Amino acid sequence: MRSHLFALIVLVGCGVVVIGQSASSPKPASNWTPARTADGQFDLEGVWDFSTITPLERPSGLGNKQTFTDEEAVAFEREENLRQNRDLIDSKKGGAQYLPGSVIPYNEFWYERGNKIIGSKRTSLVIDPPDGRIPPLTPDAQQRLDAQAAVAREEQLGRVRADSPLDRSLADRCILGFNAGPPMTPGAYNNHVQIAQSPGYVTLVVEMVHDARIVPIDGRPHLPSHLRQYKGDSIGRWDGRTLVIDTTNFLRETSFRGSSASLHLVERLTRVDADTLLYEFTVDDPKTWTKPWTAAVPMKRVQTPIYEYACHEGNYALRNILSGARAAER
Repeated sequence: MRSHLFALIVLVGCGVVVIGQSASSPKPASNWTPARTADGQFDLEGVWDFSTITPLERPSGLGNKQTFTDEEAVAFEREENLRQNRDLIDSKKGGAQYLPGSVIPYNEFWYERGNKIIGSKRTSLVIDPPDGRIPPLTPDAQQRLDAQAAVAREEQLGRVRADSPLDRSLADRCILGFNAGPPMTPGAYNNHVQIAQSPGYVTLVVEMVHDARIVPIDGRPHLPSHLRQYKGDSIGRWDGRTLVIDTTNFLRETSFRGSSASLHLVERLTRVDADTLLYEFTVDDPKTWTKPWTAAVPMKRVQTPIYEYACHEGNYALRNILSGARAAER
């Protein structure tokens, strides 16, 4: 089931600088000629799947190992699929991501994270820095994330902030999804994006939540800096066969892994063959990280529609959170 009625607590948003293609990323097939749309754009249209169990960051135990051998890849997939299987978590003991005694969100039936690593067998989606790790946080960002973690712990213990809907996360309120972005990152489910092109525009509809990001490619500048949006202000241009999307002007409520309102994101989408779209993004936010960083995610073309994400329809979670808090107060 691809559309979910559940909301997860989330951090979304981003920041960035232009990137080049990694040596370990897929290269355009030499014997394949990319199609073009009627107005001359390179054809990126279709539904693309970016699910994978390759982690965003390289696990610390792998040190400087950039790629798995075939045997290591098989072992990693086996162990990671077992580790993430919610049906194998003891609900009485919880798991690494849950406090002891807490309720496991829902069983494995609802998850659709994929079960394979990416084809290059890279040990992380982060390709720069070369160690596959996101750079260190600034001191101010560390304080920000510590405060957020303290709030999340209070919520897990049942001491939720619920004076009004504005106290809840953007995901709880069905405004943004945890992997919808920008940037788009593999998550627990709904890892599809549909791309449509028309003269002067490219539109991205991510399966998570319900928003269409309409990107003009007509050379216009960014909005004035005081005009800010949940998904920022995206403008695009073509760099050869690559669509480059530059995004700024994020709202302060938007946060990708703790990013600030100063984040700047550059995404690059390159059709490397009939069934593969290389998605790269660079995050630049000097108020959050000590230097920019880049990740690359190969997407596979799939023959399936994007189904409705009915987050609000029939979803009583937010109402129940607020009414439960009022009952507790009484």
